[in-house]
Amino acid sequence: MSTNNYHDEEVREDQPTENMRPFTINVSDRVKRLPLYLFAEINNLKYQKRRAGDDVIDLGMGSPTDPPQKAVIEKLCEVADDPKLHGYSHAKGMFKLRREVCVQYQKKYGVTLDPETQAVVCLGSKEGFSHMCLALLGHGDTAIVPAPSYPAHMYAVALTGANELILDVTNPKKLLSNIAITCENLYPKPKLLVVNYPHNPTATVVESEFYVDIVKLAKKYGFMVISDTAYADVCFDGYQSPSFLATPGALDVGVELTTMSKGYNMAGWRVGYCCGNVEMIRALSTIKSYYDYGTFAPIQISAIIALRDTQDAVEAQAKVYEKRRNILCDGLKRLGWEVNVPKATMFVWQKIPEQWTSMGSFEFAMKLLREADVVVSPGIAFGAAGEGYLRMAIVEKEDRIRQAVRQIGRCLGK
Repeated sequence: MSTNNYHDEEVREDQPTENMRPFTINVSDRVKRLPLYLFAEINNLKYQKRRAGDDVIDLGMGSPTDPPQKAVIEKLCEVADDPKLHGYSHAKGMFKLRREVCVQYQKKYGVTLDPETQAVVCLGSKEGFSHMCLALLGHGDTAIVPAPSYPAHMYAVALTGANELILDVTNPKKLLSNIAITCENLYPKPKLLVVNYPHNPTATVVESEFYVDIVKLAKKYGFMVISDTAYADVCFDGYQSPSFLATPGALDVGVELTTMSKGYNMAGWRVGYCCGNVEMIRALSTIKSYYDYGTFAPIQISAIIALRDTQDAVEAQAKVYEKRRNILCDGLKRLGWEVNVPKATMFVWQKIPEQWTSMGSFEFAMKLLREADVVVSPGIAFGAAGEGYLRMAIVEKEDRIRQAVRQIGRCLGK
């Protein structure tokens, strides 16, 4: 008798035996640590309403609705026709783009960078930030992250297995004090500090003196710094966002991430860059070499044109957002809302009117979508510190923003 039972009888896949168990997918703990995505329900309702023919005005996501400059699009079309440019790119990015990034840092901030060792091209700043966290953090490490928090800042840290220590960033002076207190009393001390100014979602801004103190604290307590300046190109009323890297000593302790998604209207192109400390850039480049082959070469070439030739358009785009900000803020004031007018970003961080606060930001946002056909982001989506607020993106045209205010007013009985 054969001792090999594999061929004694045929087991049909559609007729499981009693001994066969249902197959179970067991995802990693890092995935299990991620919370429910609060925007999913809002997005589902938005799509349902649009399929039903409702004219939904979307002030939820900070995705530009204006196109990139024509010269940038034309360059993409031109170089995409070159058969030599369709192979794998380099994970670090094309040298000519890295060089142009460094040229812009010199022009704009007076910062001298080596494109070979102090700059790397990213698939937008979100990817660069996530992979930088992976390059720097591991189990047992602690990173200080902003509160309220752009979700990637919190969960990119969590996905490394490190611990997130959340500090309120809406009062920069108080934040500096809290960082010092934390470093004095926490053991092991934090390994990384994440700063994000102009801040998403609250639109809080800082002056250059803030970064002077950050560098002093970093050197005193031995933590690294990641500065995310995704909205540095979108500033209003004469305000200019300073660069962390322009601070004396900053290159010793940290890096800065920037994106072309906002000021250049290239969100879907997925191109940004990270510059700064040589060792941190080397670590990011190493991680990226294992994860991706870099941004599509024609996009990188087009990005060079954008950086080199369209700076006037970036400034003009900021003026467009400034007008939209004024329309939204003035409209909300007429509704009787308490409004904090932002100096930067594509957002108005708006406190929910007192008579509606008991509803909570998520249910209030759902009410505006259901009854006013206006999408906003609930503050709770940015952590507990965001509860009681809404984030309203100024990405729609001026008439659409006026219409959104009217519809919100009717919805709430104003």
